[in-house]
Amino acid sequence: MSSKPVHLAVYDTLADWETGHATAQLARSGHPIRTVGPSTAPVTSIGGLRIQPDLALDDVRPEDSALLILPGADLWDTGEALAPFAREARRFLDAGVPVAAICGATAGLAREGLLDDRAHTSAVSFYLAATGYAGGERYVEADAVTDGGLVTAGPTEPVAFAREVFRLLGLYEEDVLDAWYRLFHDSDPAAYPVLEKAGAL
Repeated sequence: MSSKPVHLAVYDTLADWETGHATAQLARSGHPIRTVGPSTAPVTSIGGLRIQPDLALDDVRPEDSALLILPGADLWDTGEALAPFAREARRFLDAGVPVAAICGATAGLAREGLLDDRAHTSAVSFYLAATGYAGGERYVEADAVTDGGLVTAGPTEPVAFAREVFRLLGLYEEDVLDAWYRLFHDSDPAAYPVLEKAGAL
């Protein structure tokens, strides 16, 4: 049985290492990945990857999506170019569709007011404080945090970020999630049998 697609935001300067664990496993588990750009014009990641978006942001509908993923990017901190993606995150959350933001995207959500009343994390607390947001008391010192339908993580935690996404979407049972994390974060060979049995490799 096919699942709804996961929408991955793509824009110039996106941090291409931050979402690969999540998107690879989601795709292998039956969630098609659809890239969403400011328009359908190609974008270029920090690593120089040229990406042709599948659709423009204006054409995305929360009801057609399982999840919106927002990666970090230099552009989150250099102006308002990516503010429409933060506004789209609000639309998704208001519709009951989850959002996952990592690195600079968390600052975009802070500016949009989406972290004022939700537990969250990021690179460091003072990075978000610099946005002037009102959610500082809800900041959590953790690799990744889920509050309701929102996942947040810092730039050094793509594996923890992916684990929270999988948990939010009900991809695996908790023992499989734990084994997956131990394999990809800790290089623990003892995790292999659990993942093989679950078909999660």
